[in-house]
Amino acid sequence: MAEKEVPLALVTGAAHRLGLAFADLLARRGYAILLHFRSSAGQASAAAQKLQAAGVPVYPIQADLGDPEQIRALFARLDGLPHPLKVLVNSAAVMTRRTVRELSVPEWDATLDINLRAPFLMAQAAAERMPAGGLIVNVSDAGANRAWTAFPAYAVSKAGLEALTRLLARAYAPKLRVNAIAPGLVLPSELVTPEEWQKLLDRLPLKHPAGLEEVAGALDFLLQNESLTGQTIVVDGGYSLL
Repeated sequence: MAEKEVPLALVTGAAHRLGLAFADLLARRGYAILLHFRSSAGQASAAAQKLQAAGVPVYPIQADLGDPEQIRALFARLDGLPHPLKVLVNSAAVMTRRTVRELSVPEWDATLDINLRAPFLMAQAAAERMPAGGLIVNVSDAGANRAWTAFPAYAVSKAGLEALTRLLARAYAPKLRVNAIAPGLVLPSELVTPEEWQKLLDRLPLKHPAGLEEVAGALDFLLQNESLTGQTIVVDGGYSLL
């Protein structure tokens, strides 16, 4: 009896934080993992060791997704792996804190290149490699449609990503499903002080951040529900109600 083929999931920004949570969920569901990272080599190595505990192959691959040539090289390496691509999770993102008056052209371009152009190019390349069907998930943000004046490029990129999700879903149906997950407050970053973080949490109707496993659970739902495409699942503790 032939050995069952192990499907592949490509997760960008998978060395830490939400990307790693998505990769962990997929590994536990039996997917081999192409673990993309840009500069976090040490974290990527540790993440690969963690994911391998699920008994699936893990392939850490470095690439700067702001460079289309490196995206092409990433997929060239994917083509050499003994697993059919079935899932793409576009989780990698950058978030620069600058007002509209302060934001420079290079900062604007860098944000849009990683947060919006890269998911588009990744989806194009992935679709070519999933002729029998698959799932693409873009990671947006619960604030995608808010006027975040301190993060203009980020807000625009995430609003664009949700529009791109709907466009791709229409273009690649019926073979591929394309959806988005929009987390709210999950993990604090170096851009927010502890005091600012607590104030943000206090405003939430549920008064607590979403857990990594709760956000990853949205991906699990999308894996199982084959009637969903072009949708954005919001996991935000009620932030969108404010």
